[in-house]
Amino acid sequence: MADVHSPEQRSRNMAAIKGRNTKPEMRVRSILHALGYRYRLHRKDLPGKPDIVLPKHRTVIFVHGCFWHCHECRWGSVIPKTRAEFWKEKRGGNVARDEKHRAALEAAGWHVVTIWECQSRSEEGLRMLLTSELVASQAGRDK
Repeated sequence: MADVHSPEQRSRNMAAIKGRNTKPEMRVRSILHALGYRYRLHRKDLPGKPDIVLPKHRTVIFVHGCFWHCHECRWGSVIPKTRAEFWKEKRGGNVARDEKHRAALEAAGWHVVTIWECQSRSEEGLRMLLTSELVASQAGRDK
């Protein structure tokens, strides 16, 4: 099936996709703030420049888009029909890079949390997920 957009329009659409301050990231930040956590954003001195860093708790949070990082949900399992090989390589590279950054952070003693775009759709579910992950990171730190 042919793309419904011209190559120029598709290029503009793709160029408009943000990497920071996305809606899912803003939801996570809002809930963290409401729970009383204070954090730093996109620290360049850490592998992968995590979206959210809680230095006091030695915890980093990555907020991943399901499509871009190949989550196992209905949005992450979509395979584009045009340039399928390019997208397979592009998304596979993202996953490999994520694993490398996670390993480096864990080796440095950080607790790594990944929040998926689909998990951020329910505010109550996201609040419960963040609370459980942060309690787990504090328990690990107190050992």
